[in-house]
Amino acid sequence: MTEKMKKDPVLAVVPKYARGDSREALDSVNKLKDRKLKGTIKRREKHFKDAAYKAASAEILLTEEAGFLEPEGVEKTYQLSQASLKKDVDISTAHKMFTLDLKFGPYAIDYTRNGRHLLIGGRKGHVAAFDWQAGNLACELQLKETVRDVKWLHNETLFAVAQKKYVYIYDKTGLEIHCLRNHIEVNKLDFLPYHFLLATVGNTGYLKYQDTSTGQLVSEHRSRLGKCDVMTQNPSNAIMHLGHGNGTVTLWSPNMSTPLVKMQCHRGPITAMAIGHSGTYMATAGLDGHLKLWDLRNYKPMQEYFTPTPASSLSVSQRGLLAVGFGPHVSVWRDPFKTKQVSPYMNHLQPGSAVQDVQFVPFEDVLGFGHRSGISSIVVPGSGEPNYDALEANPFQTKKQRQEMEVHSLLEKIQPDMITLDVAMVGKMDKAPIQILNKEKKEAWAAANPEKATELKFKARGKNSSSRRHLRKSAKNIVDQKKVDLLERIENDKKERAKRRLNNPEEPVTALDRFTGKKRKL
Repeated sequence: MTEKMKKDPVLAVVPKYARGDSREALDSVNKLKDRKLKGTIKRREKHFKDAAYKAASAEILLTEEAGFLEPEGVEKTYQLSQASLKKDVDISTAHKMFTLDLKFGPYAIDYTRNGRHLLIGGRKGHVAAFDWQAGNLACELQLKETVRDVKWLHNETLFAVAQKKYVYIYDKTGLEIHCLRNHIEVNKLDFLPYHFLLATVGNTGYLKYQDTSTGQLVSEHRSRLGKCDVMTQNPSNAIMHLGHGNGTVTLWSPNMSTPLVKMQCHRGPITAMAIGHSGTYMATAGLDGHLKLWDLRNYKPMQEYFTPTPASSLSVSQRGLLAVGFGPHVSVWRDPFKTKQVSPYMNHLQPGSAVQDVQFVPFEDVLGFGHRSGISSIVVPGSGEPNYDALEANPFQTKKQRQEMEVHSLLEKIQPDMITLDVAMVGKMDKAPIQILNKEKKEAWAAANPEKATELKFKARGKNSSSRRHLRKSAKNIVDQKKVDLLERIENDKKERAKRRLNNPEEPVTALDRFTGKKRKL
């Protein structure tokens, strides 16, 4: 350790947040001949260096650390069962390991952004919302019709349920607030918290965006790929990913009526999909029994695994763990996006009950999953983020804090027009020529308004009709035999009239002269 690091211990942590070796970068910059470019790069490097120092100095506030299971000798972490793990953990963690036997499955589950509240929905009409850590039931409904999916909205006061025909919105007491009749036969729900948009997709193949703050239908896009029941959002840019029956994954935004990206991922239908919190990695599972990991920066596959049974659900934790639900099994993989893994991190078996939906709990080392016989919760050490931002998602927020956060989020709401595939594009200046910009605007308008994009045709009759105008234009440049014969006949007529005028000097010159009786003057 150098003397500078002894005086300032923060310098020892700076390389963790730095963007490579700054010395090599400065050496290459000093060789540049362009002074303006050299000054710009130096100011940018200084900005990155200051940001890394501030991030390292703020690490003193992160008091909690994430920990994983560390085996000794020939031990394997995937051999450790939840029963044996429950004996060695504290009482509060042991209470988070439970199973609810219910009769209306299979169940879909969803947690709030702070991980405090749980929403469950059984296929046979059972819906319940409760504080799963404190064990306080908020509401419980028996809708007596099919429930395909459930989703919390901006907080635990409202939630949406995709029922047999329409999508309904309920409050925390179970009171029906609204019926979205524009969303028919929905299979999957998702919510964009920063845009207040509820996204739905179902048997009709339409992706629809509903603004829950104003109640307006923002947009609806036809996928043209039939029924769809796999959907997830990219948390970094709010792009919706849809998995289709022909093995393709399409990326959508509310601004474009066509998919931004179309990827061929599997040879069979897509059964499950998940995206990491960084937004750069995606995991897909198909009916062909393959589990593939993709890099969304270049849309190329990174790793490929085989599942004995096609995976029914996928989930990525805040720390990068991947949970795979297939058949009655739940398998958790550690660092799957970094290197090829030989064995899973943890395994769990739910006897006699197929897993329907798996989801990691935010800020907790807990994995919840719904199955045919109810719901279960297991402990997965190292899956949750140990340090949270209270201004972003506070697991211990009070009623007043929740109300203030709701007001602030509404005031800071992002418009749907800001959703783009490249988040770095917002705020930059487009330096393309004005001709290219106008052409791009015209093409974008034509794609958004296909009915109005058709050119208006000028319809006329008689001498100014479109066919006559076309013939007049083409007659100047095209010389055929018919035109040559016409010109010869006109020339012969002129010669004959000239001969007649010589033989009969009193013959009128023109048709007007013949009409008036005027004779030619010699």
